[in-house]
Amino acid sequence: MEKGNTKEQILAASLDLFSVKGFEATSIAQIADAVGLRKASLYSHFESKQDILDTLVDEITKEYEQHSIFVRADRSNPEFTAQKRNKTLEEIITEIKGQIRYIIHDPKISKVRKMLTIEQYQNDKLKSLQTKRSYEDILKYNLGQIRFLIQEGVLKDEDPEIMAAQLAWPISIWTNLCDREPEREAEAMELIDRHIRQFFRVYGKN
Repeated sequence: MEKGNTKEQILAASLDLFSVKGFEATSIAQIADAVGLRKASLYSHFESKQDILDTLVDEITKEYEQHSIFVRADRSNPEFTAQKRNKTLEEIITEIKGQIRYIIHDPKISKVRKMLTIEQYQNDKLKSLQTKRSYEDILKYNLGQIRFLIQEGVLKDEDPEIMAAQLAWPISIWTNLCDREPEREAEAMELIDRHIRQFFRVYGKN
């Protein structure tokens, strides 16, 4: 087994365990068993359990910065303006629900979200990452969308930050519901659909 590949397997197994048991409740022996290694062999790849977590968080942060729509959207970019201009309500709903399905069903994203939920009260670094991912970036992204739609004359010129919160937070709650109770995804998606339509009925100018 190649060393690089073994490290990836250790990180994957650790994320599996951390997302269910939490960091503190997971032992090095459990991680080694999950990969099929002896503890001594695992230590040839990582110095400690904390080293595994630090490496995992670094990788998660890099991937998030590269791929998350909440980070990458640049509202000063003409390409962003062209993509968002003249979108119908149905297209907006399809885009939002597609993103929700992606973050619910992508195995790594789902596990990271569950790990952060568990660890946010125990680990300052993960607390900050959870705040950035589940609050700051989502609000910033939606705030940019709302301001753009106000500027385009699609939405009323009300308090954009409050509008962004009103749009975003119920969707976050239903996403978390799907994490806890996957069998309720259809219910959550139907509520998200109704929520977005009502938001545009309340704030839409047309």
